[in-house]
Amino acid sequence: MHHSFPAPSGRSLYVGGAWHHPSAGRYVETFNPGLNEPICEVADATAADIDAAVAASRAAFGVWRDVAPLERGRILKGVAEVVRKNARELAALDAANCGNPVKEMLGDAAIAAAQLEFFAGLVTEMKGDTIPMGPDALNVTVRQPLGVVARILAFNHPFMFCAGKMAAPLAAGNAVIIKPPEQAPLSSLRLAELVHDLLPKGVLSVIPGGRDAGAALASHPGVDKVAIIGSVGAGRAVMKAASDTLKPVLLELGGKNALLAFADADPEQIADAIIGGMNFTWCGQSCGSTSRAFLHKDIYEDVLARLPEKAGRFVPGIPTDDATTMGAIISKVQHDRVISYIASAREEGARLITGGGVPADPALQRGFYIEPTIFADVTPTMRIAREEIFGPVLAVSPWDDEETLVQNVNALEYGLTCSIWTNDLLKAHRTAMAVEAGFVWINEVSRHFLGAPFGGWKQSGIGREECLGELISFTQEKNIHISLKPKTR
Repeated sequence: MHHSFPAPSGRSLYVGGAWHHPSAGRYVETFNPGLNEPICEVADATAADIDAAVAASRAAFGVWRDVAPLERGRILKGVAEVVRKNARELAALDAANCGNPVKEMLGDAAIAAAQLEFFAGLVTEMKGDTIPMGPDALNVTVRQPLGVVARILAFNHPFMFCAGKMAAPLAAGNAVIIKPPEQAPLSSLRLAELVHDLLPKGVLSVIPGGRDAGAALASHPGVDKVAIIGSVGAGRAVMKAASDTLKPVLLELGGKNALLAFADADPEQIADAIIGGMNFTWCGQSCGSTSRAFLHKDIYEDVLARLPEKAGRFVPGIPTDDATTMGAIISKVQHDRVISYIASAREEGARLITGGGVPADPALQRGFYIEPTIFADVTPTMRIAREEIFGPVLAVSPWDDEETLVQNVNALEYGLTCSIWTNDLLKAHRTAMAVEAGFVWINEVSRHFLGAPFGGWKQSGIGREECLGELISFTQEKNIHISLKPKTR
């Protein structure tokens, strides 16, 4: 069954609770990567549009911060309800616009709604402290919202990021400006239409645009914090731009994550974990994907032999079809990039285990598809072992020395996730403590847990999300000292 995806009627800029044409009048086509054809035109914001959005957001912030926390929570629960109710439409829109399978995007709706409800329930936890000062004074801290928060989103989970990432800053009492992904803006615009009546005017803005719009948000003196999900390069650019006004940043960046299997691990379980950790459904377009697998030499060939059949369950197909298990790459540029990485792996002598090309299905010839691809005998110097591909390409290497293993895992500038497989308690804990990553699984892979802080070490990011810490990061601390000394006449 194919899902239809009526493009949202709002294709301009959602600012101040109303739709506005971009000041420069520029609209750009947004595409369906599964068919490589345009869907519709969407506004392309300039710096002048960002100025207008910030002005409207600042005005709205004055209203929103004074809404009682429990009432803000109630409103956010209403937004969650809207996301659940319109899950099918939003999922179909994302499948068409970003190329991920519609069935999986329905799961994104459930995650986004859960995040909204989670932060709605935490509004009373933005607590301060009392600091003992003796009998003549009371010293307290309070947490207050920052003001206007800009969130720049990635293309791999467009409406999940839009709905889920507005939750913490809104719960904390901030106004939020969303810049949806340039390649897939439609679901964020549709979400703005759907929640229009729930939030005070101007509290949420959705501004489609490219790099210039992102740079204008990051450097704008009226924006109090900027958060981005994206590549390391994009994160560095945002941090540089934010330094002009010393605004804090929240950066959820790339990863070249490792899965490590010890000799005592079950080969069948490891084979499942390797395939699951790669997120082939999303064509590997996921910053948390475990795209480097290190297998102990004793189980190496046994695990490799099981991978082609398991990878074969992911068959590229039209993203809006319910039966599709693996979607399309986001764009031609990214498709060409992934193909060049596959070519480099062949040239550098890696052994192809499965995939390595584009599917032969005539129905897929126009879109941007790549087979699930696994290379073995990958050495640490190969490009596919060092660089984030953001595509369905897995690099597998054997190991036999634990110290060298940990060195190879930690050799890169990335440090987002790591998955460790062993039934030996000592090895599991020792390795978990030694790897340089912000989010470590033991005998598990790929899953996020609401309430558990997700974020990276090193160049994989700054800050933590999906937890109380995320909410607190959208507040600022104020100390209030009250003298209780009696008046002297």
